[in-house]
Amino acid sequence: MRTKPQFLIAAPHSGAGKTTVTLGILRALKDKELNVQPFKCGPDYLDPKLHSIASGKQSINLDRFMMDDIHIRELYQAYGESADVLVTEGVMGLFDGAVKMEGSSADIARLLNIPIVLIVNAKAMAYSVAALLLGFKTLCKDIHIAGVIFNFVDHESHYLLLKAAAEDVGITALGYLPNNSAIQIPSRHLGLKTEEGIDLESAIELAAVHIKKYINLEELMRITAAPFVNSNLPVSVSLNKQPDKQGKLKTILIAKDAAFNFTYAENIKALSALGTIRYFSPLKDEILPVADLIYFPGGYPELHLEALSRNQMIKDQLFTYYSNGGKILAECGGMMYLGKSIADHQGNAYTMTGILAFSTSMQHKKLSIGYKKISIEGITLKGHEFHYSQFTEIPEVNTNIKVWNARNELLQLPVYHTNNILASYFHFYFGNDIGAIEKLLFT
Repeated sequence: MRTKPQFLIAAPHSGAGKTTVTLGILRALKDKELNVQPFKCGPDYLDPKLHSIASGKQSINLDRFMMDDIHIRELYQAYGESADVLVTEGVMGLFDGAVKMEGSSADIARLLNIPIVLIVNAKAMAYSVAALLLGFKTLCKDIHIAGVIFNFVDHESHYLLLKAAAEDVGITALGYLPNNSAIQIPSRHLGLKTEEGIDLESAIELAAVHIKKYINLEELMRITAAPFVNSNLPVSVSLNKQPDKQGKLKTILIAKDAAFNFTYAENIKALSALGTIRYFSPLKDEILPVADLIYFPGGYPELHLEALSRNQMIKDQLFTYYSNGGKILAECGGMMYLGKSIADHQGNAYTMTGILAFSTSMQHKKLSIGYKKISIEGITLKGHEFHYSQFTEIPEVNTNIKVWNARNELLQLPVYHTNNILASYFHFYFGNDIGAIEKLLFT
């Protein structure tokens, strides 16, 4: 069985520097002219964008709530098949899952049998780090912590104390990283400049220089070389979907611009099984292309309220499209755009399409977050919720639609569904089951 360097970058807690270290390693390995394939644990949209900038390859989400295990293995195989190195970034703390460690980074590492590299914020620690490392090493017998990188360590003398602690626990110390404000990634919400890439590119390049100077990359790849466990697993049809040549091919129109850009690569690939994918911009376009289905993904409409509101031509055409029976799939920010208005942080309301009879606001921000499972007419969809905006009026809830959280608690959350629309605050994952969307909107 082939072996490849492959590892999951994790940490004891959020804020330890996982993303910065991941980006630096991705770029440093790419600079060695290695084909590096990135993955991201969990439902996050932003980190994969950064991974793709750093590595030059599409980063793929792996999520044990939204995906079944076979689909995860198939994704790992299909995207990792031609790679020289596979790098997966974890989410939150290593063992933090939806319920205990279920769906955690450790859960993904256990499923795929890949080594873990732990990033530890050791700014105020010395030999006590041995107890932390020992606990993480022994809590779950089904995972393997191969190495540790100590972050925010300014002096080599400090690192030598930490390295001795790691050696006593039996974990390889791969180096340390002094604090460097120049490589800190901008704010995950307002500061991300993923389209221009200028600020990010500079930070990623500096992170790579930092990694090359302080981290033993050769040792990292040596201790994480592991069997490519899925190399004999056949690739599912879900990863190579082709349109039904016997049926009527559809045109799927996807909103894509600075306001709407939260999409999973596998969702787009699955939609392409229905026909032809085309894109348009609710911000800039004045003519709505012909479509059989329009997909409004989430994003940051709240940062572009004036431009969205001002584009009356596209709003009118969208209203006409829907009134004439046009099919729409909308998630989170996409759903907000379908409402009557969106209010900014100061409470100023901007008119939107008016397709759905509600309004939303950013004025009284409250974080709504978590995995969700939805049942509509016997069809189940899984996804997640992450937003700060709120409804300013209580929408009518369809009691025939059931919503549960990760703990299987029944919730009363609005989901809009008719024979030509499916819209909610939830981001759906349907990369392994486009049939659910097809049944809800085309049958």
